[in-house]
Amino acid sequence: ELVHVDAVKEFYARLTLSHYKKKEVAHSSVRGVEIEFDHLKLASMLGISGNNGIYEYIKDVWEESKYIKPLEITRKFANDETILVAKRVKSSEMKPFQKFVHFLVMKNVVPRFEKRDTTMDLTYMDHLTTRRLVNLPRVIMRHMSYVISVKDNELPYGDWMTMIFKAFDVPLVDKQGEEPKRYDYFEETFLTMC
Repeated sequence: ELVHVDAVKEFYARLTLSHYKKKEVAHSSVRGVEIEFDHLKLASMLGISGNNGIYEYIKDVWEESKYIKPLEITRKFANDETILVAKRVKSSEMKPFQKFVHFLVMKNVVPRFEKRDTTMDLTYMDHLTTRRLVNLPRVIMRHMSYVISVKDNELPYGDWMTMIFKAFDVPLVDKQGEEPKRYDYFEETFLTMC
């Protein structure tokens, strides 16, 4: 989908999130059209499942649970079984396929301007590579909440926002929108390394 930058900016400028019956609900308006959705409606608009999977939104705290084993995840993505303490792993320490998955997480699951690696990235990467579910609509809602609470952050999900705008019949005046940037694509040489 094309990105309608002005509509995306307007959406985030007016975005609020509230909690209703243990659900987060997003409220905004774009070009005079009221937009309201929870994670299930978001899942429906994006054509994905919204019922199962992890959706923890962890920035720096990494707690062990049934499905999250920080030390194992660290060793896996650092490619070093001798590591004794769970830590962040830089993409430079990863193998090509792991870098590919990292790129997917950084561009699609929790996109952001900053380049630093987080424990959250590794957790989602682990779930994706072990075929465990990630509840993407809930993660999106949590990330939207984070983005509006922090200054100087990239406005995420631009291409998916177009799908949301269409679902609510938002008039997209700038019909052309913007094409994704060149760095959002994979080079053939990179893909052959995977």
